[in-house]
Amino acid sequence: MSREPTDFRGRLLDALEASIAEHGYAKSTVADIVRRARTSRRTFYEHFDSRESCFVALLTDANADQVRQISEAVDPSAPWQKQVRQAIETWISSAEARPALMLSWIRDVPSLGAVARGLQRESLESFIDMVGTLGATDEFRAAGVGPVSRQRIIMLLGGLRELTAITVEEGGTMSDVTEEAVDASIALLSPH
Repeated sequence: MSREPTDFRGRLLDALEASIAEHGYAKSTVADIVRRARTSRRTFYEHFDSRESCFVALLTDANADQVRQISEAVDPSAPWQKQVRQAIETWISSAEARPALMLSWIRDVPSLGAVARGLQRESLESFIDMVGTLGATDEFRAAGVGPVSRQRIIMLLGGLRELTAITVEEGGTMSDVTEEAVDASIALLSPH
């Protein structure tokens, strides 16, 4: 990502993401972040209270971008199964563009406890709202699928996240599970 030289916040976020990709979140330090961002600790602390708050800001931005990408990629007039495919494929491609960050989000955020609880809740709510909106189209309703319950959306999102995390941890790529993710999502959403 190309940032303005004076966009210190953005540079710090980019530096943390680069450090996560190289070393993982647990081994990323404030010193490493400021070195990569070519700035000072003072500048870091002008923008963030801690490494954890920088991480939360990075993930907040990444989640908002991912929700936007998925929402824009889905054609609400397409058959509902195609909308599901479009959403899953876009989710996977956006996460594959940042695999270390995706895996860190799933595995490292829970260890932050209260620091990240708000992030977890806000992110989940953003995805629930997005899936609810996508599932409220005429195509979903006509097929007897929508609206999709909150509980079902939570089950869908949790399963997709864990499937992709395990796949990446085992050396695969998220796109390895595209067909399974699409099929499982359609099965979970299908009217009974």
